[in-house]
Amino acid sequence: MIIVVLGGIAYGLSTKSGSNNGSGPVITPSAQVAALENASTSTVGITATTITVGFPVADLDSLASSLGFETDVEYSEQDKAIDLFVNQINNAGGIYGRKIIPEIVNIDPTNETDMRSVCKDWTEGPNAVFAVLDGLGSWDGTDQLCITQEGHTPLLSEWTTVPNFAEPGEPYLWWTGPNQAQVLIATIDWAKSEGYISKTKTLGIIAGDRSSDQDALNDYLLPALKQMGIPTLVEPIAANPDEAASTQSDAPLVIQKLDAAGVKTMLPLVPFNVFFPLITAENSQQYFPKLLLSDYEFSIETSLGILQFFSKALNGQEGVTTETLGGIDDDRPYSQGGYDPGDRQCWAVWHKAYPQIPKGNMNFYIEEQGPVQGWCQQIRLFEDALRIAGPHLDRRTFVEAMAQITNFAGGYSPVFSFGPEKIAGPSQYRVVKLHINSPPSTQCKIGYKGAPPAGVCWVVQQNWTSLPNVPNNGYS
Repeated sequence: MIIVVLGGIAYGLSTKSGSNNGSGPVITPSAQVAALENASTSTVGITATTITVGFPVADLDSLASSLGFETDVEYSEQDKAIDLFVNQINNAGGIYGRKIIPEIVNIDPTNETDMRSVCKDWTEGPNAVFAVLDGLGSWDGTDQLCITQEGHTPLLSEWTTVPNFAEPGEPYLWWTGPNQAQVLIATIDWAKSEGYISKTKTLGIIAGDRSSDQDALNDYLLPALKQMGIPTLVEPIAANPDEAASTQSDAPLVIQKLDAAGVKTMLPLVPFNVFFPLITAENSQQYFPKLLLSDYEFSIETSLGILQFFSKALNGQEGVTTETLGGIDDDRPYSQGGYDPGDRQCWAVWHKAYPQIPKGNMNFYIEEQGPVQGWCQQIRLFEDALRIAGPHLDRRTFVEAMAQITNFAGGYSPVFSFGPEKIAGPSQYRVVKLHINSPPSTQCKIGYKGAPPAGVCWVVQQNWTSLPNVPNNGYS
């Protein structure tokens, strides 16, 4: 399978207030609690019998084709997955007598005008929805703030960045991906412990020009590296999708500068539309630094997807992730490497409805990091919050309910816990290595029954541990 992620627009003591529970706050407690208490009591999108919800579905087939990739067959089944998991709730009586009405809209994440138009349709006027669910992380960057800050509409999204970028969207913005400030600090902590960076080894950072990338760089990453005494060389690059021509021309020059400066370790702070031309430039210039990959803009996941095409640049590279990728997609129990509990719930429903092998697939199992599971996860989480909110549903009771969800069996990550001070669900990470499984070995698990070992995989280097505590609004 080729994974294509098209997203993005995006130590020391702090004198700024904030506390945490070991998994990191998102913004200062007083501000977040106040935001919950003052949330809108609007019932837009709700009737006595219905809850209307927006579902943005990216046309990854056409986007991948324009970039020369082939997507997985599951991406063509997104509408079918949304309808299935919504109907599962509706056919069981709905939520306190209300049925969910899905408004599925095809989107192009690279077209900001179209994205904003969809946002305004969902948050203003007679067709406004109660909430928006983004299962795959295609609703990103400032478009998240359009829904939450401008529209005061709840949004559950897989795409994440650092928390100070998200603060204007409080308390309507909730992330099923990780707090990227925590991920980045975990990444440099691990890199230092392994000797990849030190006081005598310069870290090259390629940073996008989007506001989310600049927040991550200036408010979290650089201050932490400075406190650790790590020298850095920062190279900026055009990162917005509408800057494609500049990105293509910048990438070879940026790689050339890092190579000329003798940089041996590099951290990408960019989305995939920038990461791909950078890796292409590395390949053409035969410059292969140690990469510090992570969940930031899915760099570790997308590297697995393109690993076979860029073996010299990516094989053996390591990174930090909160994701579960690496399990077995079949009916073996979790104890034997099978689905996590959250994935299994989704697969059981899917397989009952669609027991046949779909055209283009080799089996009838869903992928634990695939789109079917992604939409199932988001809909299950939304259902939990609706039930906690109770029959007197409005936007305030919903966001207060989200803040009460803990130990939710996730899919992309093992467990989600939220709170008044925590809008990003994942709380644990692990370190993994990219591996081309040639010749075949047991480093890559055998997939579904009867299949050969995977051709590429993640090999776990350090297993689950808690994400580090990070100040909400950056280091002072």
